[in-house]
Amino acid sequence: MRRATVQRQTRETAIAVELEVDGRGAAEVDTGIGFLDHMLTAWAYHGAFDLRLRCQGDLHIDQHHTVEDVGIALGEALGQIALAGVNRYGQRLLPMDEVLARVALDFSGRAWLHLEAPWHAQLGQGTFDYHLTREFFWGLVRAARLTLHIDVLTPGNNHHMCEAIFKATGRAMREALALDPRRGGEVPSTKGTL
Repeated sequence: MRRATVQRQTRETAIAVELEVDGRGAAEVDTGIGFLDHMLTAWAYHGAFDLRLRCQGDLHIDQHHTVEDVGIALGEALGQIALAGVNRYGQRLLPMDEVLARVALDFSGRAWLHLEAPWHAQLGQGTFDYHLTREFFWGLVRAARLTLHIDVLTPGNNHHMCEAIFKATGRAMREALALDPRRGGEVPSTKGTL
């Protein structure tokens, strides 16, 4: 089993992550932000990753530190997974009602994020700040040293766009981290290293 454990403690957040890549998609997530919990649960389910994640953050300030630091901690967990013998690349075109999202990624050892999603202005208390989706994924790609391209090809409401992104990313990561029996455990690069 390919597993990782991360404990991340700052003055702004305290996060514990347990990740099993070869799982069934079971998730126990509590970040204090219900919508983020929903997104991470969808990511884990569609990636077939078993995920336990707890975060206590300074939500009395706003959601920014919690969202970004959860991305960093999850990226650190992904960064612990051995890449020998994996597919390395993954992609997914995923519809969710009126929305169509495209995700392509490479566990390249190089951090890069491209994210294009036309978020709409949001009003009301207790809502998720969808612009923080970029902060989550920047934290994740930096810590996991992952190249990630995300495009919402057909936009719609914010919830559907964000959910399509997380589900597509889970599916693409599932493909990328799957073991390729033809590789015989070698690092998936002509350089011999990532």
